Amino acid sequence: LMRFGNGLVAAAVGVVLMMGAAARPATWDFEADAVGKPAKGFTAEFGRWEVAQDGANRVLAQRAKSGERVYNVALVEGAGYKDLDVSVRVKAGAGEIDQGGGLVWRAKDKGNYYIARFNPLEDNLRLYLVENGRRTQLDHADVVGDHDWHTLRITMQGRDITGWLDGKKLLVAEDSTFADAGRIGVWSKADAQSFFDDLKADETR
Repeated sequence: LMRFGNGLVAAAVGVVLMMGAAARPATWDFEADAVGKPAKGFTAEFGRWEVAQDGANRVLAQRAKSGERVYNVALVEGAGYKDLDVSVRVKAGAGEIDQGGGLVWRAKDKGNYYIARFNPLEDNLRLYLVENGRRTQLDHADVVGDHDWHTLRITMQGRDITGWLDGKKLLVAEDSTFADAGRIGVWSKADAQSFFDDLKADETR
């Protein structure tokens, strides 16, 4: 151990720096990504995720027409946040079973995370806990559904969750199932083919 001490220390410092960098304020706008290709820094856990052109903007699109019980998930690689302020712009596209989509945070993997999602097909905004692939609803709000761009924002401090749609506070809940830092990302259900842009995250104290 003494022989390799310097190497071990250097490696440990590198890990700490990487973890610290992951939790700094960050924005993903996809403008530097190639259309038709996967977004850099994202892992497509399920679904078909690729960069698309929407007017003058490049966005992240979910293209798969998955089955009714499938959750399409794309997670940011390596970005670990616990107490956070995270937001994304979402625009519903096609979908007969489901539409719209939302934010994922404190994700352990593709089957364990919190999710807040906007669904214009159902005219609602809902907050869920997904544990081992099964959803439990934590809060609900009725909203007017359309296919315009909307901004979904979530804060979580400890066990306290608050959610906004276009600046209006609509979701409030408490839960401690996932108490540690986890990855953030975006989500749609079943055949919801949706656009996402300007994903932003910051760690809060």
